[in-house]
Amino acid sequence: MSELMGVEIAGRPLASYAAAIGIFLCGIGAAQVLKLALLRRRGSEAAGPEGLARRIVRALVLPAVYLGSLYAAVAVLSPPGKAGRVVNAVFLATLVWLLVRFSTMTLSVVLDRYLERGGREDGQRRLKPLLTVANLALWLIGTLFLLDNIGFKISSVVAGLGIGGITVALASQAILGDLFSYFVILFDRPFELGEFIATDDVAGTIEAIGIKTTKIRAATGEQVVVSNSRLIGGKLHNYKRMERRLVIFPVRVAYGVDPGKLAAIPAILREAVTAQEDTDFGRAHLKELGESGLNYEVVYTVTNADYLRYMDIQEAINLRIVEAFGREGIEFALPTRAIRMGRDQAPGR
Repeated sequence: MSELMGVEIAGRPLASYAAAIGIFLCGIGAAQVLKLALLRRRGSEAAGPEGLARRIVRALVLPAVYLGSLYAAVAVLSPPGKAGRVVNAVFLATLVWLLVRFSTMTLSVVLDRYLERGGREDGQRRLKPLLTVANLALWLIGTLFLLDNIGFKISSVVAGLGIGGITVALASQAILGDLFSYFVILFDRPFELGEFIATDDVAGTIEAIGIKTTKIRAATGEQVVVSNSRLIGGKLHNYKRMERRLVIFPVRVAYGVDPGKLAAIPAILREAVTAQEDTDFGRAHLKELGESGLNYEVVYTVTNADYLRYMDIQEAINLRIVEAFGREGIEFALPTRAIRMGRDQAPGR
């Protein structure tokens, strides 16, 4: 038996081939045992750290076990010269590929969990631009690492990338500003997809959030594309997150109304508001004596955030005020201006 194992094939003893095959078969066996353990627990697979661990094992650890066993088997044979270098390069390339995949998968899951904790249902769609940039950066780092370890001199390439990066950064400050603003939108969450916002010159529903721009469907129907830095840098109203709406509106009464009726007007205004559902009455006062009438001010809160509901309530209040004023004989003020004309005095008088 020992003589048989000492027989050489392609310059290697048969015992080396037997050891290589044994190592490879052991690796396959270990991978199969791990795979069966995962299949047995598939029914309990759920979101969370445990589910993430199983996905990583299935997608990355199993291929790594196969790769490691194959490399160990080939290493036992110690292929000479160029063949050995090719084997090392292939192994290293595969290892880098697995590590980059592991990094991108972990980053995607971690960020997705972060968004889910914040109540976002559109995590994958929101993360797509960020993950694209992160994946490109990770693959670039992995490629440079691989080239450096298989003998390429990449110091000049890295230096060139550094100088080029500075030049690009100086030439594209606006783009980088929009990119950083995208990160602010992603993590600070001033608005979400589907929410109605208003800025200084545009109001509409958020349709898409990109790395550089945000697309808004305006209330008039057209799509408006706004840079992220402009949205973050200016004043922004998010009406979707409004739970209560404070309403302040004036009522103008003509001069000449009986003082007794003037004193009763706040009660009339109060009744007009409290008669409506989804309202909290605040106050009603004679605010000032205006140029063409007496100015009352009414303050109340709508407890429903829907804009159409607010308009229905305000319309109902206005109709009740008109009806009550007509019944009491109270006139609304109209803009008026009195012009007095006098006869010029004759000269010398």
